Amino acid sequence: MKHFKGGAMRTITDTEKSEFLTVADALADAARKVILPYFRIPGGLAAENKEKGGFDPVTAADRAAEKAMRALLAKLRPDDGILGEEFAAKSGTSGFTWVLDPIDGTRAFMSGTPSWGVLIALSDETGPVLGLVDQPFIGERFKGGFGLAQVDGPQGQQTLATRPPRALDDAILFTTFPEVGSKAEEAAFHDLSGRVKLTRYGMDCYAYALIAAGQIDLVVEAGLAPYDIQAPMAVVQAAGGVVTNWQGGPAHQGGRILAAANREIHAAALAVLSRAE
Repeated sequence: MKHFKGGAMRTITDTEKSEFLTVADALADAARKVILPYFRIPGGLAAENKEKGGFDPVTAADRAAEKAMRALLAKLRPDDGILGEEFAAKSGTSGFTWVLDPIDGTRAFMSGTPSWGVLIALSDETGPVLGLVDQPFIGERFKGGFGLAQVDGPQGQQTLATRPPRALDDAILFTTFPEVGSKAEEAAFHDLSGRVKLTRYGMDCYAYALIAAGQIDLVVEAGLAPYDIQAPMAVVQAAGGVVTNWQGGPAHQGGRILAAANREIHAAALAVLSRAE
């Protein structure tokens, strides 16, 4: 694998790949340990609202998990950058950045629904080279990158592979909210939704894991941040899927996201979504 540093391209060695995988697992383990005591506590978990005029919750679990991961990176990879949801970005000198979302799906978390996850990505100038989607309560860990596409969980270790091509009217589509982004984005999504076999809502990052596991065909969202998409993006791509924006361009900076099980179903969905204003 080639990596760009300071405008130059170099190969990431097998030793480095092994180290990065070990660090990613250690980060996920640290987040699990911190988060699980907060999940499904009697009476529910208190949350602060970060968004005026809307509801964007953050909990003590979000902040504690990101702090735990940042502390571990300070010991294991001090020269790497960090981009996290809850705290300020940290610049690095290695050319690599860890992109962290301690709890993707805080609304699900505070409601006791196990569709949330810990998102950990390793990125360079081109985007994510490694991604991990961890669901601590179920005990599932999805990994993608460096030639690896696998899930470890209650059913053991399995290779991830996306679904084969099928007609759009036979596809399964997921998104987090029925009201997707702006009115124009919402209209484009519902246009696509009207053409597929089944649409489901509210799965957060777990929907991307389901694409990688070969269970569904499409995930469509809008208004995402880099820390929302980079880990799921790496996992889906490693499993054989395609992740772009609604114009077919790079998706690692967030925004409008189309994740698909294969190029054929991606092209069919893109033909609908690309008409959005």
